[in-house]
Amino acid sequence: MEEGPYKYIRDGNGKVIRVIRIGTRKSQLARIQTDSVADKLKELYPDIQLEIIGMSTTGDKILDTALSKIGEKSLFTKELENALERNEVDLVVHSLKDLPTTLPPGFTIGAVLKRENPHDAVVLHPKNVGKTLDTLPENSVIGTSSLRRAAQVKKRFPHLIFKDIRGNLNTRLKKLDEKDDFAAIILAAAGLKRMGWENRISQVLGPEDCMYAVGQGALAVEVRARDTDILEMVSLLHDPDTVLRCIAERAFLKQLEGGCSVPVAVYTQVKDSQLYLTGAVYSLDGSDSLKDTMQTSIAASDKSPEEVDDRVQRVGVTARKVSGEAQDRAERLGIDLANLLLSKGAKDILTVARQLNDAS
Repeated sequence: MEEGPYKYIRDGNGKVIRVIRIGTRKSQLARIQTDSVADKLKELYPDIQLEIIGMSTTGDKILDTALSKIGEKSLFTKELENALERNEVDLVVHSLKDLPTTLPPGFTIGAVLKRENPHDAVVLHPKNVGKTLDTLPENSVIGTSSLRRAAQVKKRFPHLIFKDIRGNLNTRLKKLDEKDDFAAIILAAAGLKRMGWENRISQVLGPEDCMYAVGQGALAVEVRARDTDILEMVSLLHDPDTVLRCIAERAFLKQLEGGCSVPVAVYTQVKDSQLYLTGAVYSLDGSDSLKDTMQTSIAASDKSPEEVDDRVQRVGVTARKVSGEAQDRAERLGIDLANLLLSKGAKDILTVARQLNDAS
């Protein structure tokens, strides 16, 4: 039964229930991530009926071009958002790092789930087992599709060479294992963990080696901003610390105007009601960089908790169950840190990186 934009079915007792349709990319990792969100929703709302709808996106189809060259911010999200707009699905699950800091009008991120390990991990070619990036031979080739990873790791390990590697996780691991092109590849630890391939991680890169991408390791649920019932339903999935960290990170990136095609990295921590944000920008080869850290208090004030205004989005996020004051401070922190780096010349570094990347 289709009733207006929604889909309903009758259960065994003739009761009419709404079917919540969840859109996802078709890759194995995307399906695993979507299933984990569906399972959480089922736990919270045992009576709802869920249907998962898989789709291919532009990013899944263009596999022979470096991501940073395609220059499209919504590479992995556009088709899913189109389905959301046409009411073919009610919510979409993304990796937060794939979502641009400004969403198209009418959409919002209604939930940011508890973050998995956000760091990057090294996966070695079987013949290099037991080695680290430090101990790999001179001129070993490392595969990564990310300018951010390459810039930082080049700077830290100048004896290595970096080459682009594309494809989903399965494809990249296959390229690594079955050919001799790469000594190792660098991937997000979160994806490997979710796929059950933790045993392939030989080294997790800490912030001193490689800071992570904005939103890395966190899952986001995107919904139609006007769908208040769905917004209310998914808002229980929010993890407050992750939300505040990711709002700060996204605000930092947005203020810098960074995207896929420039090396921007972050590191955040919540400790004793303080939110710490470290942010950095790099030239493509990592030789030129700016990095700084700022902090802000996210402690709840003594006054009664204010109702969070649903119409307020902060860098695309609507967080109903998180203090609006803390969210404002997190956003301010990101903006302030970006402005600090811009005052020290971050714009020049990013402009040159963008031009070199476009030209190469």
